[in-house]
Amino acid sequence: MPELPEVETVRRGLLPHLEGHVLARAEARRPDLRWPLPPDLVQVLTGARVTALRRRSKYILADLEERGTLLLHLGMSGRMLIEGQSQGEFHRDPAILPRHDHVVLWTDQGTRITFNDARRFGMVDLIAPGAAHPLLAHLGPEPLGPDFTPDVLARALAGRRTPIKAALLDQRIVAGLGNIYVSEALHRAGIDPRRLAGRIGAARIAALVGHIRDVLDEAIAAGGSSLRDHRQASGELGYFQHSFRVYDREGAPCPRPACPGTIRRIVQSGRSSFYCPACQR
Repeated sequence: MPELPEVETVRRGLLPHLEGHVLARAEARRPDLRWPLPPDLVQVLTGARVTALRRRSKYILADLEERGTLLLHLGMSGRMLIEGQSQGEFHRDPAILPRHDHVVLWTDQGTRITFNDARRFGMVDLIAPGAAHPLLAHLGPEPLGPDFTPDVLARALAGRRTPIKAALLDQRIVAGLGNIYVSEALHRAGIDPRRLAGRIGAARIAALVGHIRDVLDEAIAAGGSSLRDHRQASGELGYFQHSFRVYDREGAPCPRPACPGTIRRIVQSGRSSFYCPACQR
């Protein structure tokens, strides 16, 4: 499942092609993905101007002036394809099968943008002007935003008897984090993923906030992590997976200087956690 860096990378790739442009044409090629598509999706999108392209947690939001907001989630295998027109024809990677093109947009600058999703776990929805969407209603602060501070995180973790790994994956505590980047940030902070969230001191929480920000910034700069399906909007692979310190490195030596530990994998709440038992306490 794409995490914050992968979604932010896609948003940035789409930005020059969507923000400020009119959707000259829209097409929905099936009635549903993970959930049914809005019945008025094509009507709302056709002729709408995208005034802003935002991200909230793992969702992409396209504001459509007085028509509300288009909400997108990539799911497990969703891709946003950007295809420029040359001599009247659009060109794309032939390995990406057209039968998985589910929502297609044409802009006023002659660009075709396609939501392609082989496994159909993605979603497309509309938010009416001035309305709130239930998927966004209870999200915590953005980890790269000004509201995510050590004090805010400390208050959210206070008294919690769940492991810190599970707490950071709770989207009500902090939005957008997933398995990969929580594992990486906890290693940098030297915190065992099994440690109870409410028993981490203020100094360690402050350091953890900084490491979360650093990991996300580095991953975005690298175009995200391509483990299976993720591609940037340009079609290129992300390459942060080459910088993993612990994630998917079971049995490898700990990369922390002078640490004699070996990366271990455990299962927490059905998810793999990777950590170094020697330097993460």
